[in-house]
Amino acid sequence: MISGWGNYGKTASVCSAGAVFEKQWLELHSYLNPQALPGTRDLHAPVVYVSTPVTATPKSLCTSILGFFRAPTRKSATLPELVRQVADSLYDHGVKALILDDISRLRMHRADDQDVLDLMRALMSLDVTLILTGVNISGIGLLREAKWNKKTRQWEMPPLESTRIHGLEVTQTEHRFELIEIDRFRYTTPKQIAAFVNHLKGIEKHLRLMNATQGMLTGGGMPEYLMRRTGGVIGLLGRLLEDGAQEAMDSGKEMIDESLLDEIVLRRDEPEQPPDEPVIPAAPRTAVKKPTQAKRPRNTVFDDPGPAARAGA
Repeated sequence: MISGWGNYGKTASVCSAGAVFEKQWLELHSYLNPQALPGTRDLHAPVVYVSTPVTATPKSLCTSILGFFRAPTRKSATLPELVRQVADSLYDHGVKALILDDISRLRMHRADDQDVLDLMRALMSLDVTLILTGVNISGIGLLREAKWNKKTRQWEMPPLESTRIHGLEVTQTEHRFELIEIDRFRYTTPKQIAAFVNHLKGIEKHLRLMNATQGMLTGGGMPEYLMRRTGGVIGLLGRLLEDGAQEAMDSGKEMIDESLLDEIVLRRDEPEQPPDEPVIPAAPRTAVKKPTQAKRPRNTVFDDPGPAARAGA
């Protein structure tokens, strides 16, 4: 399980690691699935990425996984049939890692979400490495029943109250997992500074600006400036440099410096405030109403009342 706050690079890190693993796996097997059936060599997918449905149910999760393979599904299909189809698809395509993003959408007070979690643990018995990513996993109740095993130094998750999914019992009720917390860059110790500067070097290497120079992001006080602007949050750093590169091309400057980045506005208040917390605007000032003077009654002395009314009318 990969946890972290918003814009901390969870999805990007997991997808990058998955891409490296997939490349190594394909090269190891000469880009062929050793278990592939005749005529299915081009359908080899060692890594699968799926986003958790907003209102997740076991059926909707199965449909999302099958949607990655463009596999047809029947609306009348039962949950055991969908689970069997998912298991067959994962095996036929040679899947080794299944990434489920936005796992923090699950809320453990909902029975459907508890069933989805049980289904995820059942998928782990299919010889597939399951990777879950989400915001603040430890704070959403997903690990409320997990216990730390001192001997194995791993978290152990016992089965939830609902261990049945419409009659489909989960065979594996307990799995060990590892929770990894992704943090933002720090700029205190020499090791932390070196890690941040090395990341900037990687970005600098991929920038294609006409007037770019070596050390454009790593020289002088630029690392301290970028740290001060973004607080070490990788998502904000990427957004700042992306907007800066676009501004450098539009203006014809074709390079990034502090004066150019000063014109880029980021939605961020103070470094101490997590970027994923909503920014609470200041209370609007209520305009003080000036006391209104009472209007004088209109003078009707010179008004023409019209012809005199007849007597007796």
